[in-house]
Amino acid sequence: MNLPDAVLDALAVLLPVDCAGCGAADRSLCPSCAVAIVARPVTRRLDDGTPVVSALEYDGAVRSAILQLKEHGRTDVARRLAVPLRAALRAAAPRSVQPLGVPSSRAALRRRGYDPVALLLRGAGVRAPRQLTTTRPSRQQKSLGAQARATNRDGYLRAIHPLTGGRFVLVDDVSTTGATLLEAARAVRAAGGEVVAAATLAHTPRRISHASEGSLDS
Repeated sequence: MNLPDAVLDALAVLLPVDCAGCGAADRSLCPSCAVAIVARPVTRRLDDGTPVVSALEYDGAVRSAILQLKEHGRTDVARRLAVPLRAALRAAAPRSVQPLGVPSSRAALRRRGYDPVALLLRGAGVRAPRQLTTTRPSRQQKSLGAQARATNRDGYLRAIHPLTGGRFVLVDDVSTTGATLLEAARAVRAAGGEVVAAATLAHTPRRISHASEGSLDS
């Protein structure tokens, strides 16, 4: 047993925790689930042509860990999940391009008490000042089909201040149909900014073509 494992075992006694990926005892992420969150970036494109680099497939242990972060207060896994997100960011755009996190809805922020994307960016050591805000309430995307998702997000975001001359890479946790990223891109462009690319922690394989340069349904 090496020193890190010994330290983790000691902490497990003092602060019991289950794996966010599979529920196994004594680890925030067990070794098997840690392997599952190693970045394997793939690139897709939004309907407007914007490239989207996703680090992981939203399935299995990855899906469980992200849901634990977003819906069950497991902020302890954010730093581990930030590692593949950082890989997606590096693949999506040069460092000279400013990361721009897609904000949570106001209702979700009140319910959780934190913004998962902002937490992931901090865990990745990325400075990304808040640039967008929501304009109105919206329904949860997970309960909607592709067309309803697009309608639900239409006009949903706006820039907090002018973005003229800025070059941005959009950042979100999960890309399903691409509707939220398309709306974020629209809001940035409406404020005078340029969207170079997008990066997400994960993408939903059921909704995205497996071709290397497929497009996101929306």
